[in-house]
Amino acid sequence: MNSANQEAMKGWSMDVPLRFGAELRRLREDAGMTLQQLADITSYSRGHLSKIERGTNPPARNLAQRCDAHFGADGRLRRAYSAEVESAGVKSKPARRQVIATGVGSLLAAGLADEGTNGHFSEGELPPRALYQDQLHQMKQLGQNLAPVAMLPVLRSQVSNVIALAARSTGPSRDGLLVTASRFAEYIGWMAQESGDEPLALNATAEAVALARAGGDEHLADYALVRRALVTYYNGDAPRTVALAQQAQRSGAPPRVRGLAAQREAQGHALLGDERGCGRALDRARDLLEVAEDPSSNPALGTTQLVDPVSMVTGWCLYDLGRPREAAEALERECRRIAPHALNTRTRYGLRQALALAATGEIESSCETARELLAFMTITPSATVRRDVLRLDREWSRFRGSSVVRGLRPALANVLNSCS
Repeated sequence: MNSANQEAMKGWSMDVPLRFGAELRRLREDAGMTLQQLADITSYSRGHLSKIERGTNPPARNLAQRCDAHFGADGRLRRAYSAEVESAGVKSKPARRQVIATGVGSLLAAGLADEGTNGHFSEGELPPRALYQDQLHQMKQLGQNLAPVAMLPVLRSQVSNVIALAARSTGPSRDGLLVTASRFAEYIGWMAQESGDEPLALNATAEAVALARAGGDEHLADYALVRRALVTYYNGDAPRTVALAQQAQRSGAPPRVRGLAAQREAQGHALLGDERGCGRALDRARDLLEVAEDPSSNPALGTTQLVDPVSMVTGWCLYDLGRPREAAEALERECRRIAPHALNTRTRYGLRQALALAATGEIESSCETARELLAFMTITPSATVRRDVLRLDREWSRFRGSSVVRGLRPALANVLNSCS
């Protein structure tokens, strides 16, 4: 950057909106690049980039991410993009108000009220707690291959059954069953989010926290912050995502919970274009998640389908940081390690890989990667994965002339309709 521009930038304030096209052109010219060279790097056409620079065409978030990363612009293009989107009145969908009321109070009250009339189970009469933990594991396996909305009534029924048994037991058995019920409720929260019902997701997570506390486990409240951070991440609220994840890490939670929170923090930093903050959070996540867990502890929180979750999240973050080629390589490496039965997980990360490939201009590889996964999404529709499908649709729209893209358009439309 020349001295005149350096002086100009010293006076620049985040409160003064930059016009995206003008800033992109300035960065490109300072780097001595032609429009064609920028087109080759971003996989956008020269004509489209020219119109963006002139302000004729609107900018795209993906373009802002890639150019910020390429020019080392410290997020200036992302901020300019956000300012233009807001000034045009096209704001990100706001996160819905968190639902505070939960159903756990009435369930517990009813169960505890009955214990005097129905009597208590003795330790030997109770179905072993491990049985319900095995059932939860089986439910999660089913959740990889069934529509989330189909899982919800089964899970809710099971929570009620475990709470009823807990209310008729005493001592450690009661506490253990309540904590187990909390893990079922936590999984309900994830299935609700996957089905697109955000209020139910927040409600179920709050219910899980109340159940865990009733059983003497305070740490699920920390994990609830991680879950809330996932909601804000998918809503595009990066600062809130980082704040919630950092709050979870300041607690006295177990290493796994803090490690999952660090991963979420990394994703928030990536959305902000903060590569150093993202890297530090990923390093912290790896250190924490490598701590061995007590095998007799409660069922593990978070996904258990990934061999190396930190490496997978790293690939995810690289895409948000505007480095799609590196993202595609990392995601491809980790996707090969996902078990064949884990359809939901394979679809989630495989479509992100297809998205990264499309961003690099490798459209045939992108379509080939996505082909089978789009079929899976009609079996296990996901509201969260649908957001990446929408982004994939936008990426592919730049290659309308491609026969492979045209061939997959009906499958793409079918997925978007099934998940709406």
